[in-house]
Amino acid sequence: MITTNSRPAGSAAAGLNRRTLLKAALVGALTAGCTGPGPSRSLTIATGEPGGFYLAFGRLLAAQIDAVEPWLRCTVTETTASVANIDLLRSGKADLALVLADTARAASAGQAPFTTAVDLRAIGRVYENYLQLVVRNDSPVHALSDLDGRPVSLGATGSGAALTGDRIVSVAGITPQVRHLPLADAVSALASGDIDALLWSGGVPTPALAQLDSTVGIRLLPLDGVLSGLRARYGMLYEQLPVPSGAYRFVHEVPTVGVANLLVALPTLPDDVAGAVVDVLIDRADQLVPHDALGTQFLDIRTLIGTDDLPLHPGAAQSYRHHHG
Repeated sequence: MITTNSRPAGSAAAGLNRRTLLKAALVGALTAGCTGPGPSRSLTIATGEPGGFYLAFGRLLAAQIDAVEPWLRCTVTETTASVANIDLLRSGKADLALVLADTARAASAGQAPFTTAVDLRAIGRVYENYLQLVVRNDSPVHALSDLDGRPVSLGATGSGAALTGDRIVSVAGITPQVRHLPLADAVSALASGDIDALLWSGGVPTPALAQLDSTVGIRLLPLDGVLSGLRARYGMLYEQLPVPSGAYRFVHEVPTVGVANLLVALPTLPDDVAGAVVDVLIDRADQLVPHDALGTQFLDIRTLIGTDDLPLHPGAAQSYRHHHG
């Protein structure tokens, strides 16, 4: 006897469809559970100019965030650095920003060039910026005082170097012919003799300066003479640092001024995002040092949390506590 299935053909198809839908839902749930602590979102880092450490570091950080945290889609924005980066945070066009510590303090207090206070939170202190006052190796200028009345670029408009540079010449009591050029333009102007010096704040060696050194040769002017004045007027954010020998061809332990670089955000950055970035800073520290860097890095938990008087973001603080044990 031949038996037949008493269910209509449509019922079998319906059962198959239900099983397919359930399977797809299960796979989707499992996949969603693996993407990270929150829904997928974009993350924009405001960095700096081509040829500088801000941009190089930002690109390394973005690549490591993308590799470790697939739920975050990280992009990097080129800027003129610290002041411009804070403006991008305020306008919602960036989620994270690399900022000099003195610029961050000025923003938090609503001091010039900021007209209102900006509520910032630190993700971490990532590396030391060296203030590099650069002249051609064949220049007759050998001291900061020699720049009185001469054309000098004190960082690009919107940069932290511009803020610090104005403070340096004020403390030194000199009045150079101040221009604010982007790094590439300042390098070209120094090479052609249109300016006698340029101020740059960044790691050492800075790629754009290393390129200039390879063609015309550069020296750095010592800045230790203005350190006490900077501290007296603006606080203990500044410290004396020697630019290490070998950073550039004609540089041999030149004393200059260091300012910490901070990775900052607004308080509205979600805690899980801030914590994920801290995880990358700690766990991938060896992947976050730009090629040929000789300067001081702060990529361990003991120094990352040294953000001076700028409070840590709550999500970052929680991650540091987790790593510290």
